[in-house]
Amino acid sequence: MGVGFRFLRMRHLRLLFILMTVFSSALRAEDNSFLPKSFAGWQVQSGIKHSADPATADQANAPVLKEYGLREFESASYTREDGRKLAIKAIRFVDATGAFGAFTFYNQPEMQRESIGDQASSFNQRILFYRGNILVDAVFDRLSAMSAAELRELAGTLPRPTGNANNLPPVLAYVPRKDYIRNTEKYVVGPLGLARIASPLPGNLVDFSTGTEVVLARYQVSGGEATLMVIAYPTPQIATEHMKAIDATRSLAQQKPGEASIVNVGPFYDKRSGPLLAIAAGPISQSDARALLGGVNYDADVTWNQNTSFDKRNNLANLLVNIILLCGILMGLALVAGLAFGGIRIAFSRLLPGKLFKGPEEVEFISLHLDSGRSSPPDSKLSSSIKAS
Repeated sequence: MGVGFRFLRMRHLRLLFILMTVFSSALRAEDNSFLPKSFAGWQVQSGIKHSADPATADQANAPVLKEYGLREFESASYTREDGRKLAIKAIRFVDATGAFGAFTFYNQPEMQRESIGDQASSFNQRILFYRGNILVDAVFDRLSAMSAAELRELAGTLPRPTGNANNLPPVLAYVPRKDYIRNTEKYVVGPLGLARIASPLPGNLVDFSTGTEVVLARYQVSGGEATLMVIAYPTPQIATEHMKAIDATRSLAQQKPGEASIVNVGPFYDKRSGPLLAIAAGPISQSDARALLGGVNYDADVTWNQNTSFDKRNNLANLLVNIILLCGILMGLALVAGLAFGGIRIAFSRLLPGKLFKGPEEVEFISLHLDSGRSSPPDSKLSSSIKAS
């Protein structure tokens, strides 16, 4: 009886310990949530749900979110006193690059640009925006004139990453903006994301194993809409090797259709600029392709670390300038000292005449009288002593 009672007691204690651990973990997760419990009059209902599983955020595109570097996912339902409701899903990525890539993945051409966070788009009651490394998908039950302002306040409460994690991918700076069709830009970091969008090249030809980044965008040309694909490789040598492989595969596809793993998108033009490989494809003429590819130009940022001995200590020109400045300072001090001495002398001569400084008629000089010594007669005593001797 005593043994059974002790066993039940230990079992209850173990169950209580597990419940306390789960409850404390839930509280800790809610305390560390990046979504606020309230903002702009909105109050959270039923708490904030937290998960690190990409399938919880988007089951259909979970592998793509994992490629972008999903770190955690949160969702919450908010209400206001007027009865309006708001459902928010938020994903925090490793860096701002992942949040931007996921934003371009979900962004659609029919969406309207909004001024919320770092970049935002809206369609009906849905507003999609990102700030730093956090992507937010907000859905209102009904919009008001202050809905955008309320989400701007929400964006201001979201934490920002520090250091390089807050920087966007540098390859975006080389994508031309002329004739660009809005909301068609897609930033891709893996083959799964590339397979979900219309790309002139498959993932095996792009080769993401070297840390490759890809930006695709559509442009309005004379023949319709063309696709520009900019691939950023780590080095120009790797870009050259992949360009040769792509050209060889393209030639094989033209000679033997269906035997090469390349998408048939019509005319195909490519160009390499440093580590960048640009591809123009679609209903595009050679002149339009040349103009479109001409907007992709890599600008190398070279940092020279060798000591050129042109610092302040070893620079000869700097030494000469310092010498001239020193001479000027000494001349200035001498001039000031001379004026001060002369002014003090004149002042004391007027205030105390004849006391400290003698007049010019009383100044004594030492004179040798060399000329008068030659004309004077010699000493008589000295001459008589000479004769006696």
